[in-house]
Amino acid sequence: MSNGGPTAFERFINGILPENPVYRQVLGTCPTLAVTNGMRSGMTMAAAVLFVMICSNIIVSLIRGLLRPHLRILVFTLTIATFVTVADRVLAAYMYDMSRQLGPYIPLIIVNCIIICRCEVCASKQGVWRSAWDAIGQGLGFALALASICTVREVLGNGTWFDIPLGWHNADQYKWIVMILPPGAFITLGVLMGLVNWFGESRARKQARAAQAQLEPVEAR
Repeated sequence: MSNGGPTAFERFINGILPENPVYRQVLGTCPTLAVTNGMRSGMTMAAAVLFVMICSNIIVSLIRGLLRPHLRILVFTLTIATFVTVADRVLAAYMYDMSRQLGPYIPLIIVNCIIICRCEVCASKQGVWRSAWDAIGQGLGFALALASICTVREVLGNGTWFDIPLGWHNADQYKWIVMILPPGAFITLGVLMGLVNWFGESRARKQARAAQAQLEPVEAR
């Protein structure tokens, strides 16, 4: 870690798993729960959030010297809204069916806590290079979280992945319809979040035991 905080590479890596916006920071749960009943909708949302986050972080970083404390949230919101409008219009023009399927959730990216958080924590305090890589890492972490939830829900609920049938014998008998309904989103998010936290704690305990084992011979001397 450098004197000015995490490096660009560290910010990128941290955003994917150690500081995953969904599983570790518990941000952006509204779109996470609403659009994860299929991989196509989930990955479209992830791509839109990634685009908006990168562009917003870069612009906020470029103008960080002009920001005033009492106006910074307003500037963040206006900046994010500009790029959300671009993403929304592109989807409506080239992916109309998906745009209708996602409905209001694309415009709601404007108030997505993940993007506002990164503008406040990183982009308003760091240079363009670090801010861009922070946005990429956080965006990929968000996409990873959505992909894992979408996969579980679509496979168990529809027997498909990216709308491609998995070819199970008598697949209709094994579909858990609840998984593509709102309760399935809460169940899947809770289970996966629990697994991620359990894995993180297990890894931390192993590292602590390994560090303790290295200290014991030194103390014995």
